[in-house]
Amino acid sequence: MKFCITGGGTGGHLMIAEALVEAAAQEGHEAIFIGSTSGQDRKYFEDHSTFSHVYFLETTGVVNQKGLKKVKALWLVLKAFFASRKILKRHKIEAVYSVGGFSAAPASFAAISRFIPLFIHEQNAVEGRLNSLLKPFAARFISAYNEKSPIIGYPVKEEFFKSAREREDVKTIIFLGGSQGAKAINDLALSVAEELKKKGIKIIHQAGEKDYERVQKKYEELGVEAEVYAFTKEMPSLMSKADLAVSRSGASTLWELCANGLPALFIPFPHAASDHQYHNARFIVQNEMGWCERESEDLREKLLSLLDENLQSKSSALLEHSSKDVAKMMILDAYKVVHD
Repeated sequence: MKFCITGGGTGGHLMIAEALVEAAAQEGHEAIFIGSTSGQDRKYFEDHSTFSHVYFLETTGVVNQKGLKKVKALWLVLKAFFASRKILKRHKIEAVYSVGGFSAAPASFAAISRFIPLFIHEQNAVEGRLNSLLKPFAARFISAYNEKSPIIGYPVKEEFFKSAREREDVKTIIFLGGSQGAKAINDLALSVAEELKKKGIKIIHQAGEKDYERVQKKYEELGVEAEVYAFTKEMPSLMSKADLAVSRSGASTLWELCANGLPALFIPFPHAASDHQYHNARFIVQNEMGWCERESEDLREKLLSLLDENLQSKSSALLEHSSKDVAKMMILDAYKVVHD
């Protein structure tokens, strides 16, 4: 069967695309990718050997544009829509899977116009505007947060499951600010560093490239040993060493923590579209699997109060909630829908 996987812009969307193409290949299917020249699409897939073909069309986000910039963005989407129609026809695509993000618009609308089944994965607890618009036309709408979803889960790489374990006591904390870093999380880590040292708690800190030097220097000034990274691809092994995480609540990181059984204090990015990071984290809190605090709250006091917590119930709940092979289930489900 021939799939087209489309979407991206940010790493969260693209990691789902990567999980899907790997699952498709394992099941003996072919997949192409249609993304954008903007965002991180090229960085992820320009040299990706699992896709049989990759296409990067000139598009930008539309929602946050105003005036002439919005008109130009819509014009680019229209041009990319016609280009996508030709690509889908050329490759005889039988199903299109959208992973969301502005990159997904042209190929998704092209699929609808060519009566090709459209499948959507919504990565956040709050539906994106494009996904909400496309939902009535989708053959399947998959969400890890919706009990009515035909498949409940989030595609996470196998490494996070392999190193999963049940936590009990806090011996190591990992601070995660995302690929760009998060000053609020970095400052929180530095504010508790001496207290953690006194308690014999080790620190792992992914500080982001922009703030790495400041954070590293501050740890040295405090006389605190910390394992500090600007950016790293070794996240599965780093998470496996930690007992508690302090993290933003982007969907990919949230579900990777879940798969690993690593409880977290989530500090949502306050300017995320539709406040989706807060709602992602609230899902975890409501299911008694972790904690969430706004940046405006007393983060230091909250974190210190967790150091003596028994984490077993939270960690156990995370492990029970996580689902393996979600990407494979999504591919098998799409095949069944198309061929039934």
